[in-house]
Formats: sequence, structure tokens, C-alpha cells
Amino acid sequence: MNSISETSAEPVYRWVIVSASALMLALSMGMIVNGTSVFFIPLFDEFGWQRGDVSLINTSGLVGLAIGGIFMGRIADKTPIRWVILFGATVIGLCMLGASQADALWQFYLLFFIAGFLGAAALFAPLIANVGSWFKTGAGVALGIASAGQALGQGGMPYVLALLIGVLGWRDALMSVGITMLVLLISLAMLIQQPPKTATQSDAAKTDNSLVDGGDSVLIGPNTVSVWLGAAAILCCITMAVPLMHLVPLMQDRGFPLEDAGSVLLVMLVVAIVGRIAFGKLADLIGAIPTYWIASCWQTILVFFFLDIDTLQGYYIFAVIYGFGYAGVMTGILVCARVLTPLSKRASVLGIVLFFAFLGHGIGGYQGGFYFDLTGNYTLTYANAAYAGIVNLILVGALYFTTNRRRVILALAT
Repeated sequence: MNSISETSAEPVYRWVIVSASALMLALSMGMIVNGTSVFFIPLFDEFGWQRGDVSLINTSGLVGLAIGGIFMGRIADKTPIRWVILFGATVIGLCMLGASQADALWQFYLLFFIAGFLGAAALFAPLIANVGSWFKTGAGVALGIASAGQALGQGGMPYVLALLIGVLGWRDALMSVGITMLVLLISLAMLIQQPPKTATQSDAAKTDNSLVDGGDSVLIGPNTVSVWLGAAAILCCITMAVPLMHLVPLMQDRGFPLEDAGSVLLVMLVVAIVGRIAFGKLADLIGAIPTYWIASCWQTILVFFFLDIDTLQGYYIFAVIYGFGYAGVMTGILVCARVLTPLSKRASVLGIVLFFAFLGHGIGGYQGGFYFDLTGNYTLTYANAAYAGIVNLILVGALYFTTNRRRVILALAT
């Protein structure tokens, strides 16, 4: 394992870690989370597949990512980070190349499941856990920047794919993505290192717990954190997945070209880059759990209004408003997992929480296509997104009051 020489100050190289991690998440998560959103119409035109069936391609990748995150999180706690990242980068690139040659739904389902299970799962939780471990202070901003890479990819990948599909067709577009992933992800993986050992395990745990919320990892056990945050994550990600997967086809149904629809999604997710960093800073200032609740409230209140817009300018304006606030949800989840979890369990717990988060993404995306096929419109799809968001707000609020109460009890006891 490579390491940087010890210094009394935090190493400058930690920002290389943040930057490389953000770019890797942009490529990998942008494709797995909602890159297939621009394939609904092309696959229908060529094969006649309905939106529920095509949505399951995305769901397969997210289920693979969710399950794989549990295993990869545990492996990353015990294995040099670079080997884990290199493995994931190679798998996801090869799977995209394979998907470019697929001509049956089961082939897409299988390849995207593998891309999630062995590819993206080997990148997301290990990279995020590693970024957080490089920072003694200001980890909220660092995690916000790293997760902003995911937002960049979630907007950039569908937009670039839409352009490539228009020029090359969907097969060559996927092939181009696969080649790009193999070249760039493997190159960036060579920059990833684990943090230098500048403190004993107990000192690291002490600095770890001082980020926000007064050291909340002593308040709730890791298993409880996994279940509580996991339940909240599955609900907030059902809400999040609906516009990510179904905004483009919603706009196409209303007569907007694929390129325009893709550009609106790009605007929403470019703004989300700023939002993730801003909410990371907010987490450093007011605490992880309140930040998570505010961002969840933002997306829950606004998600249903996508159905009330009928002009391209209106979509652009709303994309900016919605994109900034919804972006804080993922930052909130990541910072909550860091703050509520001791260092030795961080990647493992994060893998479990992300299992529920990406499972929620898969459910949200699939129910969107299912209810569209059932009703012929997106009303019930977006209503379900709002309902899931409301229940999530209740869970996160209960988590906040529970940690506050236990903090008071602990303070009185000492």
C-alpha cells in the first residue's frame, strides 16, 4: 500500500484524492444511476420495448450496485483501496462494451447488474469512505465535492449520450462510453491512495467524531445507524429517482426533442454540483442530520411540480431551483453515515446504507415506468415520489430528536 509521508498538517494530496474520486464517480455513477434515461425512445424504436421493461435495465444496475456495495464496503475496510478501484473500473468499462452488442432485454439486465455489482459498487462506497478518512476537519465540504462528481455525471452522461445517440446511434454511443471508461477510470485509479497514518487508531477515532453533531458515533450503534439511515435512504431515493429517470421521457412526450430534454437534465445536475458542495458546507456548520432533513424537504415539496411545466424556459428555471436543493440529499446521507459511524466500521456501514439508497433509486425508476405503462401518464409516478419523500422526512426528523436526546443524557451522565 502506498502512503504519503507524515506531516503535522493535513497533506495537500488529499485534494488530489477528492478530485480524482469526483471524476471517477462522474463517469461510473452517471452511467449506472440514470444514464439509461436517454435510451427509452431509441430502444422502443428498435425493439418495441415498453418503458417498464427499459426501466428495469436501470433497476438491474442499481440493484447490483446496492448488493455489491455491502460486500465491497467490507472488502475496502481490509484491502488496499487502489486494487479495489482498479477492479471496479475494469468491470464497468467491459460491461458497457458488452451492452453495446446486446439485442435482448435479459442481456441488458445481466450486464448492467454485473456493472453495478462488481463495477460501480467497487468505486462508490470505497471512494467516499476514503475521501472522508483523508480529512480531520472540513470533511463535509470534501464529501460534497466528491459527491458533486456524481451529480456532474448524472447530468453530463445523459446529455453526452443523447448527442452521441443522435450522431452514432445507441450501440456506438455505448461502445464509446465503454472505451472511455476503461481509459479514464483506470488512469484515475492510479492516483488513489489511502491516507497516511499520522495518528493512532484512538486519536483517529477522536478526530473523526469531532466533525459535526458533537461526535454522534458514540450515540447510536453501527447496526442501528445502518437500519435507520437505510430506511430513510430508500425513501428519499425513490423520490430522487423519478425526475432523474423520467424527466427526459416526460418532456419527449410533451413534444420536446431529446437534445432539449437532455439539456434540461444537464442544467439540473450542473446546478446540483454547486448544491452538493453548499450542503456539505452547511453540514459542517449546523450538523449532518439537519442538513439531510432540509435537502429532503426541498426535493419532496418540489418534485410533483414537474408535471405543471409546459415550456422549455419553465423547465430550465425549475431545473435550477429543484437541482440546487435536491442535491443536498446525497451529501446529507454521506455525511450522516460518516458522523454516526466509527472509523473502523465506516466503509461497511456506508455500503449497507448505500444498498438501501440505490435500491430506492431502482424502485423509483421502475415504478415510474410501470405506472406510466399502466395509466398512460406520469401523474401517479410523481405522486408516489412525493409520498415517499414525506415518510422520509418523518424518519430523519425522528433520528434528529433521538440523537439530541441521547446527547443530553450522555452529557448529564458525564
